[in-house]
Amino acid sequence: MSVSYKFHPERKTTIITAPFSGGQPKGGVELGPEYILDAGFEKQISSLGWETTTLHPLESTNYEAMKTDDKDKYGVKNTHIVNECNKLIYDAVYKTLESGRLAITVGGDHSIGTATVGASLTHNPDTCVIWVDAHADINTPKTTDSGNLHGCPLSFLMGIDADSYPPEFSWVPQILKPGKLAYIGLRDVDQEERRILKEHNIPAFSMYHVDKYGIGKVVEMALDKVNPNRDCPIHLSFDVDAIDPSFVPATGTRVEGGLSLREGLFVAEEIAMTGLLNSLDIVETNPMLAETEEHILDTVSAACAIGRCAMGQTLL
Repeated sequence: MSVSYKFHPERKTTIITAPFSGGQPKGGVELGPEYILDAGFEKQISSLGWETTTLHPLESTNYEAMKTDDKDKYGVKNTHIVNECNKLIYDAVYKTLESGRLAITVGGDHSIGTATVGASLTHNPDTCVIWVDAHADINTPKTTDSGNLHGCPLSFLMGIDADSYPPEFSWVPQILKPGKLAYIGLRDVDQEERRILKEHNIPAFSMYHVDKYGIGKVVEMALDKVNPNRDCPIHLSFDVDAIDPSFVPATGTRVEGGLSLREGLFVAEEIAMTGLLNSLDIVETNPMLAETEEHILDTVSAACAIGRCAMGQTLL
């Protein structure tokens, strides 16, 4: 079974590495892209018929040495480096899409979603976002308890509580509309985030919905909400912690009761089958949080498999 990509019929893609951990306190997630590429990810994508290139927009930076665990006066941490990182990733994703190539961004923590989604929407305002994650990542500086910016990317893009943003984020395009974002796999949502989801009527499918309806129906319902005519480009942002930690133990914010590995891969496969994928994130692989080599292998292998499935790998 061959997948046809409406926006990328020539099958050209660029893998953009985002080795960054500043959106949360745990070290090691910045190593995710290196481990994924060392596992042969680029070759795997090439074997599916894609012409691949790689971009490393953060290679001359030293953000890891600049991390701090202190909140600033806006209630968030590492504003400067998260902002600078996102600017670089935004430019790389936007230029990739403008050149007619599908953008695959490999992180790194999910704070880079500000850049990837922002660039995708700037490139094509009709883009819809499928956010596969245990967490909603829609806190604002006003609502976050931890101050970790990997929990805030979507609020910046939607302009929620905009008066609370550090001025560094004034460049972020506030162009994500509530009806163009759908969640799959939620199971750890803060109280204030629940309020935001309800206030803005954002389509959100938790593990309850997956259990009740099955993953196939959930993906269909999510697409019906944000892309009813199946004609708009899709940005798939996939946090590996959406998958249960029994399958992907080497990630930073583990929550029991997640998607099975097959369910996670099915989401990527089903998005691929729409033929509408235009950009992809794979984030939050943290080799340093593994207890064994096998844990690293399992998590990196899952991250690679998500990418392969999104890029057209099928079982038959």
